[in-house]
Amino acid sequence: MVMNPLNEKNSIVLASESPRRRRLLEQAQIAFSVVPSGTDEDAIRGPEPERHAQILAAAKAEAVAKLYPHAWVIGADSIVVIDGRILNKPESAAVAGQMLRRLSGRTHRVITGYSIWCESRGHRHSNVCITEVTFKELTEDEINWYTQTPEPRDKAGGYAIQGIAAFMVKSINGSYTNVVGLPMCEIVGHLTQHGAIRHGTGQTRSPATADAGGKC
Repeated sequence: MVMNPLNEKNSIVLASESPRRRRLLEQAQIAFSVVPSGTDEDAIRGPEPERHAQILAAAKAEAVAKLYPHAWVIGADSIVVIDGRILNKPESAAVAGQMLRRLSGRTHRVITGYSIWCESRGHRHSNVCITEVTFKELTEDEINWYTQTPEPRDKAGGYAIQGIAAFMVKSINGSYTNVVGLPMCEIVGHLTQHGAIRHGTGQTRSPATADAGGKC
């Protein structure tokens, strides 16, 4: 991770301890710092899945933005939804197995709420990105084997598309990085559009995003 001084204007802060979100920003060669929000996710409930993810993301961004008003703070929350039900992080291998049986052979939605705040500018942007993921039919042997690995433990829906669970995925419709944890096209585009990311400052952006004017 390229650390960015928190007292500088236009510093970028990730309000999350997620190693997957950190990795996505690192891959984009964005200089950033990590400041966990400390948000009690269990205390926040939205009226429906999209709004729930968006409210949580905004709460995380707000908590850190108050501490670092000149920084651009990114908050995010990803959930897996099937049959209108949110599949949270499984508490055990048995629960992970139940989730995977529900997802097997079917299409579910991965919803990431994301929020970008800069208090000193009065900038507060929140939105959601939705990706449809279709699983192949999973055998009991595959489910039992996978749930005995450490991978499902801290993952919404009990799987990691960027890890071992890649073999489960038949197809996706939408942003791959959204399933990992951050819709990078939308986030990098928004930061670029508002001047938080510039060429030649150690906060790089892809030419494709720049040419698109921040739009995906």
